This record gives sequence, C-alpha cells and structure tokens, in this order.
Amino acid sequence: MFILTSLPRSILIPFFFAETTILAPATSDNITVLRSSFPKGFIFGTATAAYQYEGAAKECGKGPSIWDVFTHIPGHIIDNSTGDVAVDQYHRMEEDVWLLKDLNMDAYRFSIAWARILPSGRGRVNWPGVMYYNRLIDYLLLQNIVPFVTLYHWDLPEALEESIGGWLNSEIVEIYGEFAQLCFQLFGDRVKHWITFNEIHSFAGGGYFSGKNAPGRCSAPYGNCTQGNSLTEPYIVAHNALNAHALAVNIYKTQFQDEQKGLIGITVDSPWYEPLTDSSQDREAAQFGIEDFIGWFLDPIFFGDYPASMRASLGNRLPHFTAKQSAAIKGSYDFIGLNHYSSEFATRNDSDGSIVITPYKNGVLIGPKTSSDWLFVVPSGMRKILGWIRERYNNPIIYITENGVDEANSEDLLPLNEQLHDLQRIQYHRDYMQNMLLAMRDGSDVRGYFAWSLLDNFEWDSGYSVRFGIYYVDYKNKQTRYPKSSASWFQHILKRRGFVGS
Repeated sequence: MFILTSLPRSILIPFFFAETTILAPATSDNITVLRSSFPKGFIFGTATAAYQYEGAAKECGKGPSIWDVFTHIPGHIIDNSTGDVAVDQYHRMEEDVWLLKDLNMDAYRFSIAWARILPSGRGRVNWPGVMYYNRLIDYLLLQNIVPFVTLYHWDLPEALEESIGGWLNSEIVEIYGEFAQLCFQLFGDRVKHWITFNEIHSFAGGGYFSGKNAPGRCSAPYGNCTQGNSLTEPYIVAHNALNAHALAVNIYKTQFQDEQKGLIGITVDSPWYEPLTDSSQDREAAQFGIEDFIGWFLDPIFFGDYPASMRASLGNRLPHFTAKQSAAIKGSYDFIGLNHYSSEFATRNDSDGSIVITPYKNGVLIGPKTSSDWLFVVPSGMRKILGWIRERYNNPIIYITENGVDEANSEDLLPLNEQLHDLQRIQYHRDYMQNMLLAMRDGSDVRGYFAWSLLDNFEWDSGYSVRFGIYYVDYKNKQTRYPKSSASWFQHILKRRGFVGS
C-alpha cells in the first residue's frame, strides 16, 4: 500500500509519466470492436512524441532540449539510455507512415521538437527542421492520414532553461506564444488539429516534484536533486503552462482559425480512482484524486479557476489567476485530449487525513499488473473517467489521445517470434475500446482513439526497458521494425470494407 502521509494535500496523488501494460479480462458487455461499431467519422490513430521517436539529436541545426541534457547525466534513466537515436524516425519517416497506412489508421499524433525549429527557443528559425515537419505533414496527407500535432511534449529548448529558468519563469508564456504562432504560420494550412500541451501534470510532477524527468528539480524527501522545491515549483510550472495554453489558443482563434478552419485543444492525463470502501471519506478521497489530476487543468479551462479542494488544501502555494488570465483561459478549447491507462483505489488515512493510493483491496490487486509499476489493467476505468468528464464539464468533445500497454524488453531472454506474440496488448485495446464504446452509449462525445504507440520507443525515465509498440523495434539491428500480433489485429478491426459511409 502506497501511503503518502507527508506530502502536500494536492500532491498526494503520485505523478505518473509516459506510457506502460498487461492481460486484461474481457468486459461483460458483448460489444464487438470493429470500425463499423463506431460512428461515421470516428478517427483511429497512433500517438508519438518527438524526443521518444525522432533521434537525430544533433543533426541539421537542431538545438539541445532539456531531455538531451538530462538523459546524458548517468543514473537519470533506468538503463542509462538516451533519445539520441531513439527509433530514428527522422531518417525513416516515410517507412513509418507506411506502417500507419498498413494498420488502416486514419490519423497520426506527433509532436514538434521546439528546439528543432527554434534552436535557441526563439529568434532564428532553423529551416532544415521546418523542412522535416513539412515533409512529414505532406507525406501523411498524401497517404490520407490526418496529422494531429502536439506543440509541447516535454522537450523545452535547453537555451530557455539556462537563460530564464524555463517553465518557472512567467516570461515563458510569451515565448511559448511566439513558438505556437510560428507553427500555426508554417503548418496550419495543412494541420487542422492542434494540441497545445501533453500532460502538464506529468512534466510538472516528474520535472519539479520527484525530479525523475527533465529538468530534474525537486527537494527532499520527495526526490534526490541538487536544486528545486517540490512543495511549490510544480504549481508554478503548471500555472505558467496553463497561461501559455490560453495564449496559444487565443492566437490561433483570433489570427488563424477563420482562414485555416482547424481546431485546438489540450491533452490531460489521469488514472481512475475507485473508493477503497463505500464510506463518505473514501468517496471524497477518490473524488479529490480525480480533481488533482484532471480538475487541476480542466477546471480553469471550463470554470476559470482551480478546484476548490486544491485551493483549500494548498492555500497560497497554489498560484492565483488574475481576472484577465481567468477570462483568457476560460473556454480556451475546441476539444479535450485524454490519456488514460490505469486505475487504483483511494482512501483517507484516519490518523492524519492524508490520501492513500493503493492498487490493493483486501490483498487483491485492482487489476493485473504490467511491466510498469503504475499501470494496472482495469478497462472499466475508461468508461468511468469519461463519465466523470461528461458530468463535470457538460460533455465536451473528447479524443482519447493515448491508451496502451507495455511488455518488458526481453530481447536478451526470448526469441523474436515470442516477443512479437503480444496477445495481452490485443486484449487490452479491445477491452478498453469496449468501455469507450459503453461511455459513448452513455452519451460521452468521443471522436477518436489513439493507441500508444506505433513503435516501441524511448519511454522517458524507463528508457528502452519497456515496449509499448504495435511494431517491435530491434534496437540492436539498426532499429528494424517487425509487426507484432497486435498489428494484424488492428489491420483487421480497422478495415473499411462494409463500413457504412466509408
């Protein structure tokens, strides 16, 4: 049982990072997962991130990001690996787009590496970097694959970290706005779906609470870092990122949307929390857990301020929006992206009132454990978390921007054919999709589903120790791609033949 008795009340929920996996039970509802089971126009795709995929860390004028620096410090990554090469998508882009096409996918979610097009974070444009993204976008469209572009997926230019302190400095809001505006100008004639941020919760927590992610700031006893303040910095970072989101949305809506006809939103992440018991205290603990993950970011976007529960527990450590900032952030979305993987139990510690998060109830796991210590397979959590968003925020348009499961990297233990036999991934996606369909029958306005991930890749502080891909990547043999069993499954369920309106 994971007891967080000494943390500040609104950071009692552990911060989870990228993606992770295992065998899931089938749902009791007999729902067939096929393209024809979904409404006309529903989008299927896979999700990726620049640092996890591109490689080419020092090529063609790219500047270093905080992750380029962080991963080269021994001990930060579990296997001491880096994303210098990653899966080398920078040089294999056309091949990977064909893999998408072969899966019958409709869309591809990727991020733009800020330092690839602005090596110093602002100012001089690196045109070879721009050309790469132009090639990627154009090739996706040539193959009838819709680009979903994330502007910020954790890889801040190192120059901004060194010069102004990165996300801790409110100056970053205007600088991010300049970056977003440039991307809209360069790519918005073809990109019609923009995501301002991926998981502010994760990079604020991982980077500034535990120090497990770049830029590696924290304070004792919450992590082992040389600098930082775990009690205050995550909230400052998140506050600046939310204001940056609002600015980017305003720039897009006032300067570009009428002509470019695109949409813009933000991606949040959260597990689902079940009350450990039916007591009012445990129900409140579970509610607080969800508010601390999703409400932290969506309450300002829908209501103009942070959840009252966070205000009460954090006091002045939670920054305040000015009246102008509140007005700017309220309503700053066309859609919401949701990354959901796992569920746990929540309960209240009677001795000190802290929240306890645990995967166990009476010694039994909430669901099968995966290779990652934070991911438990509980498909019903998908339906429940979509219902929570529907009720709290009056049913906004939702895209599931990440969902997936991993297996341990066993390249030295198992023959390749056994590593490709990923039946647990097939069952995971099927069961979570079934619960997504149930949520849609309940009334949730879900428009798309993006699997994490197309390929095995660099999984942040887990390095290459876990594999989330539908395609296997042989890191010891020039990043060669091999289809796993799940690739055949996606090919089958996403066939367009017989789909009304296809």
